[in-house]
Amino acid sequence: MNAAKRSTSRDVAALAGVSVATVSYVMNGRTDRRIPAETRDRVLEAANQLSYAPNRSARSLRRRRTEQVCLVVGSIGVPAYDQIARDLHVRADEAGYGVVTVVVDSRARAEKTIGLLHQRIADGAVIAPDIWHLVEPELAGLARGGLPLVVMSNTVRPDGFDVVRAPETPACDAAFDHLFGTGRRRVAFLGHQHEVDDAQPRPSERLAAYLCAVDRYGAEPDESLIVSGAHDRVAAYHAVTGLLERPDPPDAIFVASVRAAVSAIWAARDAGTVVPDDLAVVGAGNLPESLITRPTLSTVGPSTEDDFTEVARLLFERIDAGVPAEGRELSDPWSFHPRGSS
Repeated sequence: MNAAKRSTSRDVAALAGVSVATVSYVMNGRTDRRIPAETRDRVLEAANQLSYAPNRSARSLRRRRTEQVCLVVGSIGVPAYDQIARDLHVRADEAGYGVVTVVVDSRARAEKTIGLLHQRIADGAVIAPDIWHLVEPELAGLARGGLPLVVMSNTVRPDGFDVVRAPETPACDAAFDHLFGTGRRRVAFLGHQHEVDDAQPRPSERLAAYLCAVDRYGAEPDESLIVSGAHDRVAAYHAVTGLLERPDPPDAIFVASVRAAVSAIWAARDAGTVVPDDLAVVGAGNLPESLITRPTLSTVGPSTEDDFTEVARLLFERIDAGVPAEGRELSDPWSFHPRGSS
């Protein structure tokens, strides 16, 4: 028995009384062309009657495009990564693209991801900040292979791809000047595992600023005040609880993420430690959550709430250009936002 003939976009166009191009715009979710609601409804109704769905595989082969972009992140549940994904999805929706998210939290996954990107699982990629397992020569190799790429990093060079920077050191210096300048002397640092746990810690602007401030203010160096836990709310709570149970607890703590800094305030509350009288707390980032803690959380971070629309714009500009372009570099330095917790 012969299989039923598969409906085409021409069939849908004929039934709906529109052009094939209009069917393509409607069925692919394009928003860069205004289609009247009544026309859109007619197309969707015709497609439903004919059980029509676009053949993406065939179209990808024809156009040599996947109509997908890739977002590479270091883990799931990081608020900044979530916002990058939201902003990238908005721009992708406008262009009729999908977004594939890949987690790179080990060297093995980094190698697999580089291989998949070389195989063109997507038409372009955004590399989120703090993807420590990806190395610069691999990114340059992707760009040389023609993959449109935007990398969020304060260290890599724009070698055939765009780089978006968010310099942190001046803001961190201002935060430590504030802490030490208001009389704090036992300042702890709660960092990510890759900053403080590995046998060979990776460079971190936040930790480097902390160590420089300890030296600058002549404070007594104490390696036991440098602990990990900024990667997770629960880990941060337990780390800060441990610091406060010491016979010589810190009188301030710099936390390398906002979500962990919120946990630090909870841990202080539960330990009967008053913030900021007994313990000043500063977090890294600028999430809306900072404004609803009690007291409000002092932070180093962007001047406004995280907004990555510019990152998405750069990526789709590269995709639309269709030819390799010189790498561009954008910079949006962090600021220190003193609030109630310090």
